[in-house]
Amino acid sequence: MKHGKKYQAALKLVDKEKVYSVHEACELVKQTSTTKFDATVAISMRLNINTKKADQQVRGTVILPAGTGKNVRVVAITNKADEAKAAGADYAGGKELLEKIVTEKWFDFDVMCATPEMMGEIGKNGRVLGPKGLMPNPKTGTVGPDIAKMVKELKAGKVEYRADKDGNVNVAVGKVSFDTEKLEENVKTLINQIIKVRPAVVKGNYILSCHIVTTMGPSIKVQFN
Repeated sequence: MKHGKKYQAALKLVDKEKVYSVHEACELVKQTSTTKFDATVAISMRLNINTKKADQQVRGTVILPAGTGKNVRVVAITNKADEAKAAGADYAGGKELLEKIVTEKWFDFDVMCATPEMMGEIGKNGRVLGPKGLMPNPKTGTVGPDIAKMVKELKAGKVEYRADKDGNVNVAVGKVSFDTEKLEENVKTLINQIIKVRPAVVKGNYILSCHIVTTMGPSIKVQFN
């Protein structure tokens, strides 16, 4: 793939052999962004795990202290619609809202959360919600009795992390417009969370590599310990 002049200029600022501290990487990623829009900053990690084994799954959620820089549109499927709306849900309702989503293929939202009593109805529509990654799941903190808490956390910057079949984890941690300190705080929070959920059976090196990148920008190696 041939890159443009802006990318080539940005690439020259990055020492490919150096592993940057989180602070250095967060400063550099802002300097090397090549887009005219406010690019997303993401962390890409390669883990020494075998996701084919049940005891080596790495999946969960974490609240980024500085948020994601994105206005997350939350829909709550619950019998406590008033509570959900008061907590900041963009849309809230019960079976009638779920029916609208499914029959009209209305997906004008980013994440769905639900209270347990609604999961029977939601489960019937897994064929529609599942492929779009919208199925609520207790593991991702999107199913629970406290709908207000879930909504507030999702709006505040709660993100999901999940290792793919090759053991890679990719998570957006902010925007180029963030102050370096805010980016640094988010990056450290994510890295610490991934370390915290290290499967007990994993021996030797757990995190094989860690990079910080922006949309269409060069990759920067980051120190993770």
